[in-house]
Amino acid sequence: MNGAPARCWRLRRGVRLGHDPVRRTPVLLHPEGVLLLNETAAAILRVCQDTAGAAEIEDVLAERYDTVDTEEVEAFLAALAARHLLEPVTSAQTSAPGGAGPESGRHCGG
Repeated sequence: MNGAPARCWRLRRGVRLGHDPVRRTPVLLHPEGVLLLNETAAAILRVCQDTAGAAEIEDVLAERYDTVDTEEVEAFLAALAARHLLEPVTSAQTSAPGGAGPESGRHCGG
C-alpha cells in the first residue's frame, strides 16, 4: 500500500471476532471491552484471524466492493494496531511453520 512493502497483520492474543445477536452486528472482543464493527471492518478482520498481508486483504475487499481505498484500509489497520488489537508480523514469523509464508499460499509480504 502506498508503494511501501506489504506488512502482515494478525489479531493479538486475546482478541477475537464475534457477533452481537442483540445489535445484529459483528464485534471485536478484547480483554478491555467490545468494539462494534461495520461489515467492511469485519471482512478485513476475518482475513486477519490468521496472518494477512495487504494484498490478501485487498483481494477480499475487491471481491465484495467495486473499489478499494488502500489508504483507508491502511489507516484502519494502523488504528487497530495503535489500540493493541492487531499486531504486525515479521517476515521471520510468516516463514515459520503455521505462518503465512509462500508454502501456505498466503499473500503475506507482497
